[in-house]
Amino acid sequence: MSFQPDPALLEAAKAVFTHAYAPFSKFHVGAALRSSQGTLFVGANVENSSYPMSRCAEQSAIQTMASSGERGFVEIVIYSEASPPASPCGGCRQVLFEFSPEAEVYCFNHLGESIQAKVKELLPFGFRLEQ
Repeated sequence: MSFQPDPALLEAAKAVFTHAYAPFSKFHVGAALRSSQGTLFVGANVENSSYPMSRCAEQSAIQTMASSGERGFVEIVIYSEASPPASPCGGCRQVLFEFSPEAEVYCFNHLGESIQAKVKELLPFGFRLEQ
């Protein structure tokens, strides 16, 4: 099935994919999101010798968005060479849920395969700590 996110997001995710730093896993991922205010933010996975300190592409994009002062997004595209396309890991699902449970998630790969879901569908029992 073919899903159609904002084409600029798919191109941005493909571009940032090439900047992933994955010397250990060799598993490159790029992510691009459109914030609630319309700004495009990107992130690539960045591994570290202290492996738990590594960051996924989705987290990198969210951190850039939050560091820029924005607090929500409407859609995110995740690009990898996995088949089927890689979906966000469990930790990333919670991070995405924190900011936008209603946002659309599109996962693509180099073969043109795609999957689509809302954040809340990927993490049906996600939670937020209320302030």
